[in-house]
Amino acid sequence: MDEEIVARQLGRRPRAFRGVAVRCPFGKPAVAEQEPFDADARPFPTQYYVTCPFLVAAISRLEAAGGVDRWTRAAASDPDLAASLAAAQAEQRRLRPELDAGIGGSTRGGSLKCLHAHAAFALARPGYELGERILAELPSPWPDSCCTPKRLSQNEIR
Repeated sequence: MDEEIVARQLGRRPRAFRGVAVRCPFGKPAVAEQEPFDADARPFPTQYYVTCPFLVAAISRLEAAGGVDRWTRAAASDPDLAASLAAAQAEQRRLRPELDAGIGGSTRGGSLKCLHAHAAFALARPGYELGERILAELPSPWPDSCCTPKRLSQNEIR
């Protein structure tokens, strides 16, 4: 059931779906947890994946407004954020040693790759300060009513 809901949210079947890590206030999946490898044995570096359409769109707006660069600079200049990022990257590597990659599949420091991955990590692993600050920048993390589509399209069924 959850995998079908995530497919509706994403508009496609999820790759490497393990389960739901976080639910929205309406009980629907908001963050999915992925296996390290998909069914074809291809690496899937993003362990926690935002699926809630409202949250995806809100974080996308942050990224489009220069959020990746801004938060990369903030993490580089603020010792607390730098420590938070380093600890979260180490935790990600501990959780998925088979990939030896940080949040969102990052393999080297310096620049954040995707705010969605950091927000998802913060929701799934509370206490990640950088991700929590990214989420706090959103006007609202959740919509007023459920935003998950009710049905799968014919393409998603296949």
